Amino acid sequence: MTQQTHDAPGVTTGRRETTSGWLMFGGTILVLAGLFNVVLGVVGLVKSTYYVMGPQGLLVFDLTAWSWIHLIVGLFAAGTGAALFFEATWARVVAVLLAGFNALAQLVFLSANPLWCTIIIALDILVIWAVLAHGNTEP
Repeated sequence: MTQQTHDAPGVTTGRRETTSGWLMFGGTILVLAGLFNVVLGVVGLVKSTYYVMGPQGLLVFDLTAWSWIHLIVGLFAAGTGAALFFEATWARVVAVLLAGFNALAQLVFLSANPLWCTIIIALDILVIWAVLAHGNTEP
């Protein structure tokens, strides 16, 4: 996206906005994390024996409940990530809230799938950083 700036009366120069680049990055990572969540949720619902948990189980709820939570959050995250492509202001707020909630949900689900959850937590942190640190940067 090019922004016109006026350096002197009657003179305009085109500059590349850095905001859209970082929002595109955050949107792409959020869509990716959302799709990972959808896969996580579908696998938990379709094949409940796939995840092996220790004797302590999950911190809160059961595997079916967390599968539904991951599926729903993943669908919302993918949709919000797509809205970030259009630089929607509401999508910035929702993206940070969803990524934060998702990171916490992955911590609770960590005993069921440690490596996968750690990867998704890292992606959530990247989304929060991209949206908050670079969401309103001026060129």
